[in-house]
Amino acid sequence: MQRNAEEVGTSWDTVFDAVEHVVTWGPEHRTLGRIDSIGVDEIQYAKGHKYLTLVYQIEIGITRLLRVGKERTIESFQGFSPQRAMKSSPRSCSSAQTCGSYLKVIREKCSAALHILDRFHIVAKMNKALDEVRAEVARGMRREGRAPILKKSRWLLLKHSENLGEVQHFRLRELLCYNLKTIRAYLLKEAFQQLWDYSSPAWAAKFLDEWC
Repeated sequence: MQRNAEEVGTSWDTVFDAVEHVVTWGPEHRTLGRIDSIGVDEIQYAKGHKYLTLVYQIEIGITRLLRVGKERTIESFQGFSPQRAMKSSPRSCSSAQTCGSYLKVIREKCSAALHILDRFHIVAKMNKALDEVRAEVARGMRREGRAPILKKSRWLLLKHSENLGEVQHFRLRELLCYNLKTIRAYLLKEAFQQLWDYSSPAWAAKFLDEWC
């Protein structure tokens, strides 16, 4: 960047000051208006667990970044600029897609908010639950001196079936013959994938009720 500044006949300090001015001026003069739906997430920007907190407006017709906060803490999210409006009118944040420590702030500032989980987070939670069941059953089988049939089965159960190789498919078919809590959990996870094929909210809700 120093070399680029010299090529246009200026200094890096001048470029830095100009960029800093624009970055500072923009948020101060921005008109946010009504915000009905926000998304909150974290992003890793460097090694060593260095994260930023990102706040988006996510609505039909408008998707924009509202805030970048340092670290992924409650404090970094509490600095979200439309917070005054959120306090005076909780319904101004009718939906939020988020996770972790941010939920506490949303419950306090947007008491009427609907917490929405996207497909990625739902699948991740299902996989986590399945893996916990697998580990629990495997430990129980070891204690009872039973054959370790679940050994090296973790990724067989967590991967999409289309991503399994021929040998893995054969191994998975063998596992499915056992009446284990782990296998029942796997079958429930796989059956749930049908939800993503529905375009009708009513039919999706009917399927979800039956699945539960």
